[in-house]
Amino acid sequence: MAAGQRVFERLRAGEGPIGAVAAQRLPVCHHNIGAALAGLAAEASPLPEMASAFAAVEGRLQWTRRRNAEAVGEPFFSGHANAVLVGPGGLEQREDAWIGVTVMAPGIVYPDHDHPPEEVYIALSPGEWWNAEMDWTAPGPGGLIYNPPGILHAMRSHDEPFLALWFLPLG
Repeated sequence: MAAGQRVFERLRAGEGPIGAVAAQRLPVCHHNIGAALAGLAAEASPLPEMASAFAAVEGRLQWTRRRNAEAVGEPFFSGHANAVLVGPGGLEQREDAWIGVTVMAPGIVYPDHDHPPEEVYIALSPGEWWNAEMDWTAPGPGGLIYNPPGILHAMRSHDEPFLALWFLPLG
């Protein structure tokens, strides 16, 4: 996926400043992140290694809710969180690329949304993605999802916690 390649090319081109992030964990993170990461232990490489690397930095992230999450309803408000690893508000400050993560409790739908940058997801748990050009798709742990720029898209969890990394090349 070219979008993911562009993110990593930008990261290799030079480091951004270290972010002054105040670590913050929301209640949805406590059980759901650990459960999702534990599910990766039996997967093929590099997923167990990714889980270990993520677990090492997860406690330093500033987990937040999506803007206006309360308008979507209580299950979504309490059942999801996002954090930025690289980009504004992340551990590494950058304006040319974002890497972030979303966690959701079981049974949560992340509502339809869009944004100008294209986006690539790496699924770190079971879950489904939809966009205006594809039906609901379950790529499985390690699977990739691509959303073109400006496309309406959503994601959802079922019986298990949802965890996914997202990558946005900017500019």
